[in-house]
Amino acid sequence: MSNVFGRGLAFAAAMVVCAAIFVAPAAAAPGRAECRAMPSRILGHPVAYCVILPADYDTDKTSNYPVLYFLHGLGGNEQMLLNSGGMNMIQDLRESKRIGEFLIVAPDGGRSFYINSRDGKVRYEDFFIREFLPYIESYYRIRAEKKSRGITGVSMGGYGALRFALRYPNLFAAVSAHSPALIDVPPKINVSSEQAAEVAAELGKAFGSQVDVAFWERESPFTMVRNGPRPAGLQIYFDCGSEDDFGFNKGSAQFDELLTAHGIPHEFHLYPGGHDWEYFAEHLPASFEFQSHAFGLATAAK
Repeated sequence: MSNVFGRGLAFAAAMVVCAAIFVAPAAAAPGRAECRAMPSRILGHPVAYCVILPADYDTDKTSNYPVLYFLHGLGGNEQMLLNSGGMNMIQDLRESKRIGEFLIVAPDGGRSFYINSRDGKVRYEDFFIREFLPYIESYYRIRAEKKSRGITGVSMGGYGALRFALRYPNLFAAVSAHSPALIDVPPKINVSSEQAAEVAAELGKAFGSQVDVAFWERESPFTMVRNGPRPAGLQIYFDCGSEDDFGFNKGSAQFDELLTAHGIPHEFHLYPGGHDWEYFAEHLPASFEFQSHAFGLATAAK
């Protein structure tokens, strides 16, 4: 994996000069956000992303920072966090010394579930690992090392974050997820439940027109825990609403039980709430604090 990542860094350095730039509306100081796009050979089209920079990023040109990758949910895009009040939330966390200074980077994941699709047409995992991480960590002043790299996400993005961290524990120090799209057994397309049918239809875009059970199981975080190597040194946090609209509370509870059975340290919470931004916004601060602590950044007493 390190060889692939190393080759990606060289490729990323060449891509920096041809990145398409779009600057998002400036946020109130301290700190700022910007949105850009980078080209991708693997996906065959530019990929948009947004980054929230540390408060002193523009004034302290000598410092390098940890980075947290934020993966949006189904139907969202790279601006999901910014457009939902995330900038103000992060600024408040910084000002109250609940988190330290690190970059937060959100790529557009479409409806990919952040995997290489069953039909091979959308190789999002390959893009993220081989192109996106190296590009970001060469363009911005980032400490390109495991102990300074975290990943988080909501819903589909929570699934993607857990999956990336478990598959590449050599790359990430910590993973957090809110209402992750965790289902141990894939839903069938022909079901009577409208809710299950909706989930199955969306999953089919990445997992096959008819959900390929073998492919599903191969890509599942459940399978990675059952059959993969122990994710040594990986810090894990996730939570879910007890009234989750898609039943991800059941999958999250099962995942908690699986991690416990395999002796993998983690933190899991089941809170009141459904599957919506109101729930995410209430609990996102907890995972940002979790990630800041994992980075070893000095914060106020917890």
